[in-house]
Amino acid sequence: MAAVRVRQHVNPLSNKFQEPIETVNWEKVYAKPQQPLHLDIGCARGRFVLEMAQIEPNWNFIGLEIRKPLVEEANKLRAELGLTNLNYIFCNVNNYLSSVLSNLPPGILQRVTIQFPDPWFKNRHAKRRMVQPELVAELANILVPGGIVFLQSDLEFVAQEMCDRFSENSNFIRQGSGEWIPKNPLSVPTERETSTENRGQPVYRAIFEKVAS
Repeated sequence: MAAVRVRQHVNPLSNKFQEPIETVNWEKVYAKPQQPLHLDIGCARGRFVLEMAQIEPNWNFIGLEIRKPLVEEANKLRAELGLTNLNYIFCNVNNYLSSVLSNLPPGILQRVTIQFPDPWFKNRHAKRRMVQPELVAELANILVPGGIVFLQSDLEFVAQEMCDRFSENSNFIRQGSGEWIPKNPLSVPTERETSTENRGQPVYRAIFEKVAS
């Protein structure tokens, strides 16, 4: 299947990304909706969760992406492979994460990944960055106690800002000593991660755990 060509970066604050998202019927999305759920935010072409869904059939996976053509391409490939524990949704998470996940069965969301989000280098564009305090608060509301959020970026300032956002929320605690994690604890690397490491460049990683309230 030929890859869809789309813009690498899109502005989540633009008007065309402000339309409300329909509520998801999870009973229709997954063959076994009660399985633990892994949420990948900003999944791009979705290859990471595509591989994870095949390796871990006892989990359900959902990829959220703001670029609709990538979502359509990913769902087409998922359907061709016959995977019933994976789905992709077009979503501006800065506005509609809680809407998409509003009717999840309780105790389902156990793992979240946010990997290599758009950096938006200029300070005046900082509000366009994915990990905002509001997003962290929404994840705190739906992630089960003991659930984890795995963060990584090839830009240290982006990774540090994400960590700062989660550290500022009392519902999360950083695992480890506060140093960057040297290796990915998950069984599948992203394409960006592999490319970065093949060039001999560092990847900055951290894990946060949702604590019981």
